[in-house]
Amino acid sequence: DEAVRRVLAYRVPLEWLTLLRNDSDREVRITVADRLPEHELELMAADPDYLVRVYVARRLPQGRLFRLVADSDSEVRRIVATRIPRVSLGLMAQDAEVEIRRIVAQRMEVDDLAMLSHDPDWTVRYEVALRADADLLRQMLHDPEPDVGQTAQQRLETLTHTCSHDD
Repeated sequence: DEAVRRVLAYRVPLEWLTLLRNDSDREVRITVADRLPEHELELMAADPDYLVRVYVARRLPQGRLFRLVADSDSEVRRIVATRIPRVSLGLMAQDAEVEIRRIVAQRMEVDDLAMLSHDPDWTVRYEVALRADADLLRQMLHDPEPDVGQTAQQRLETLTHTCSHDD
């Protein structure tokens, strides 16, 4: 029964875990995803259960996370957004979930932030304004959301003030 298989999943040698990778019980598959060597973990990225894919997204090497960028579950995509290499975050800039786009704006390379500067959600644009360079900040001064425009103005003043002292 599943209780026995759950115990086995914790105790069997690693080389036997592949036999339990497609077990019918979610808890068994989660344990397998938690213990399986990284080079075999990618095979579980297509598991039908989102929670198993969450465990996979937490452990999969960064360079292998691409296959989960468009996962059907937002929790899986959120983990991917926090772990995927910064240079690849553009792949997630149009995600349907605001929280994920905010994570992208917080981690994305400054040179790439322009792609999020007109995001439909003001909180994403606010995150952009917190990190943008002077050129992008000038474009964001007249954002329809006052908090975004004010943040752009304050950051621009700070950057201008810092640059004038460097001379």
